[in-house]
Amino acid sequence: MNINMYDVAIVGGGIVGLATAYKLQLCFPIFKIVVIEKEDSLAFHQTGRNSGVIHSGLYYKPGSFRAKNCVDGRKQLVDFAQSNSIKHDICGKIVLAVNNNEAEYLLKLKKNGEENGLIGLEILSPDEFQKIEPNAVGVAALWVPESGIIDYKQTTKKFAEKILAINTQSKIICSCEVIDYNDDFLETSNGNIYAKNNIFCAGLFSDRLAKKGNFKLDMKIVGFRGDYFELTKKAKSKVNNLIYPVPNLEFPFLGVHFTRMIDGSVECGPNAVFTFKREGYSKTAFSIRDTLESLFFKGTIRLFINHWKFGVKEYKRAFSKRLFLRDLQRMIPSLSMNDIIVGKSGVRAMALAKNGEVIDDFKIVKKNKNIHVLNAPSPAATACLAIADNIVKTAIKEFRLN
Repeated sequence: MNINMYDVAIVGGGIVGLATAYKLQLCFPIFKIVVIEKEDSLAFHQTGRNSGVIHSGLYYKPGSFRAKNCVDGRKQLVDFAQSNSIKHDICGKIVLAVNNNEAEYLLKLKKNGEENGLIGLEILSPDEFQKIEPNAVGVAALWVPESGIIDYKQTTKKFAEKILAINTQSKIICSCEVIDYNDDFLETSNGNIYAKNNIFCAGLFSDRLAKKGNFKLDMKIVGFRGDYFELTKKAKSKVNNLIYPVPNLEFPFLGVHFTRMIDGSVECGPNAVFTFKREGYSKTAFSIRDTLESLFFKGTIRLFINHWKFGVKEYKRAFSKRLFLRDLQRMIPSLSMNDIIVGKSGVRAMALAKNGEVIDDFKIVKKNKNIHVLNAPSPAATACLAIADNIVKTAIKEFRLN
């Protein structure tokens, strides 16, 4: 029996999986690499449903894996976009303070960004930031010139093209779900796939696939849905680029913000509500398994107890256009109900520890012939090439690829 053996299989067709495959193929051009994606196209879930922002590295703890990868990854991503004609724009953003307490926090945010290596950060007065965003109203703003926007789906597909151009024996297989695996092969919906080594970049299902490999986990992936509104054609002129609020550091979300997309549309959002289905993009989406697994996990219960007021507020806003608009009007008071229409939704994979704390840094585990990217939170898309570098280094060491 003639078995088609791959050197490395990568499970997950999002931007982290494809960036990893691309970097691995660059290092080992003769390797036969297979990327396996359960949907019928790449970048279907988190990659294709995020805000399309190139993050600067402003918010993250200096010295953290997250901060280092964001800054390094952003530089690599912009270089890749420029070299491969990928739609992007380093347009910069403002972080808008609407009161004096928030204005004081901008100084801390500026210092944090500078410690992470950002350049050009500047505190602006209303007269100054309104030259950038004339419709924004507040007492001060932090100018972040290295932020931008990009088409992450196009980027992911370009990684796939590059892989196949380097080695025509490598493959990208869509509509193929990994059901189980062992030391010999991956059992998929399309039959068994044989590979010497496996790298799992499974996003919302990273914990479940790790458990199939007998990993003992002290965390769980819990889905949080983010709903967006979009400015109408008439109203989108009120936002030039990116307008963010001053973040509340008690929560792992940046709050609703305005994002000019690469196609010229302007998104507003997202909120953040617990979802009863890991890949449930509607307000009524429901999975018994996903719901029970999340709600019977100690970490989820403790998160709800600790932040129930925040959760109630987010749920109210999820079902009320008026409340959503009220939060948007904190930054642009001239917006009206007629200026916003319902947009897309996305689900964020949040890694929760048993104590209810959010695991906010990247988490990669390894065992035998398997590497699992358990947690790749925002800014994973921005940092994808830097994350890939770390995964490849781990693969070279653990798989003994050299």
